[in-house]
Amino acid sequence: MASEIIIKQKEEEVKKLAEKMKDASLVLLTDYRGINVSDVTALRKAVREVGGEYLVIKNNITRRALKECGIDTLDEVLTGPTAVIIAQEEYLPSLKAIYNFAKNNDFYKIKGGVLEGKVSSVEELTTLAQLPSREELIAKLAGCLLANVSKLAATLDAVRVKKEEEAK
Repeated sequence: MASEIIIKQKEEEVKKLAEKMKDASLVLLTDYRGINVSDVTALRKAVREVGGEYLVIKNNITRRALKECGIDTLDEVLTGPTAVIIAQEEYLPSLKAIYNFAKNNDFYKIKGGVLEGKVSSVEELTTLAQLPSREELIAKLAGCLLANVSKLAATLDAVRVKKEEEAK
């Protein structure tokens, strides 16, 4: 009787996780071996602040939830301690938070993930995490546009000044 209750609880846990994963823009699997509690707490806070969720779930439950979402190519990375990071809306801030943490901590590794429904390799995820944010790109574009407009304004002003000098 007790095992039936436990099985139902696990099935419910798989179902809840699968629902989160279906709606997620990012599902990231990481190896958190060798980091201490204070680091994990800081990482959880950083991920939460950018709209993500950091979960430590048994690999079997994660595997079943991924399978329920139609993803079975990540089975080989579900070994050892695995943390699951889920971002519902924007995936880049959560990915950057994990990447920056992994960059500064040798033990923490990104194993793989699902980006907007497509399985992504560690290399793809790392490349995306290194890209500038949307705000940074907009600021750079605005700076380039402003520089060109400033040059145009200076040129037009120089033409005006020259025409005024010729008129005198």
